[in-house]
Amino acid sequence: MLDLGYVREHLDAIEKMARDRGIALDLAPFREIDTERRRLITSAEGLKAERNKASDEIAKLKKAGQDASKILARMKEVSEEIKRDDVRITELDERLSQFLLTVPNIPHASVPVGKGAADNVEMRRWGAPPKFDFAARPHWEIGEGAGILDFAAAIKMTGARFAVYKGLGARLERALANFFLDVHTREHGYTEILPPFLVNTASLTGVGQLPKFAADMFHVEGTDLWLTPTSEVELTSLYRDSTIDADSLPIKVCAWTACFRSDAGAAGKDTRGIKRHHQFQKVEMFKFARPETSYDELESLVRNAEAILQRLGLHYRVVQLCTADMGFASAKTYDIEVWLPSTGEFMEISSCSNCETFQARRAGIRYKPKDGKSTFVHTLNGSGLAVGRTWIALVENYQQADGSVSIPEALRPYMGVERIPKL
Repeated sequence: MLDLGYVREHLDAIEKMARDRGIALDLAPFREIDTERRRLITSAEGLKAERNKASDEIAKLKKAGQDASKILARMKEVSEEIKRDDVRITELDERLSQFLLTVPNIPHASVPVGKGAADNVEMRRWGAPPKFDFAARPHWEIGEGAGILDFAAAIKMTGARFAVYKGLGARLERALANFFLDVHTREHGYTEILPPFLVNTASLTGVGQLPKFAADMFHVEGTDLWLTPTSEVELTSLYRDSTIDADSLPIKVCAWTACFRSDAGAAGKDTRGIKRHHQFQKVEMFKFARPETSYDELESLVRNAEAILQRLGLHYRVVQLCTADMGFASAKTYDIEVWLPSTGEFMEISSCSNCETFQARRAGIRYKPKDGKSTFVHTLNGSGLAVGRTWIALVENYQQADGSVSIPEALRPYMGVERIPKL
């Protein structure tokens, strides 16, 4: 959430932000509400000054034994007017707060202005695509051929856009998550968290998922609980409504969770296979940082995610997102995209963002320097990595002509085998 004072004084900048992001943002209601609020505050302050002055006059009249009834009657009217103004001001404050919850973050000055994914900027590549002497198969064909993916069973159990992993396919999913967590905690300095997979409305509002993305999530009927769309929600809420010791910053945490998204409006898009399912697993990296170091922390966050792909020998590229392609809460985002042989294209496997104070302001997360007043921390998040999408990339990049899948060296201690055979 942006600061109310900043928005009020920089409406031109907010309008430019909306244009750069390619969104429709009507500021007329904000102007109307804010104008009325200011008028009422001025009126209430004038009435309170009148009441204070009248109190002195009443005291003098009573001391002199004179009649103060007219002034007392007027003060009763004034008190009622002040009460009405205060109630209305509170209502307008709530409307302003609700409006601010719908306004996205302002992009950092280094973010390229663009209209969509075509305007994103490639920063670097690592590795090279594998070379096959056969036609590369998509992951769902390989998975079904090896007996490690079962879509029919998932449809019977739950419905479309779910999958059942079997045998070495299930072990591969588990091995990847364990590998990610071990690298991040043992080598990159993150503390592992295992949070609940159900989150409340306050947590989702603090991270920026609500109210905007309610239709993309699963709500538990009759409760204040939602299935988590990403453990970014839980990790942000570790310090919600708290002041962090400045000496403890940066705080680096990571978590493995299942994630649940309805993806309203995404039907038919990338739904073949397991690329875009309603349930998927992900290891999330998260940082609470000082404002002056947060962009250095963003670069290291990206490097942490890259290190996983390099260990697995997967060809990838890093892309900086333009203004129109960034997430709602982000001030700057890098996507890491891994190569898929079946399509001859890159697929997003990690998104790493600095949200600056946007989430911290919504969630009430501050830190207090020793020589200053408390202020909001910067929050950063990144996939480290999306487990299911890494599963896709490994199966496709390490597929063999006979339909089997070779296991990369770094993952063999977790798998206990060197190859997933074809049935």
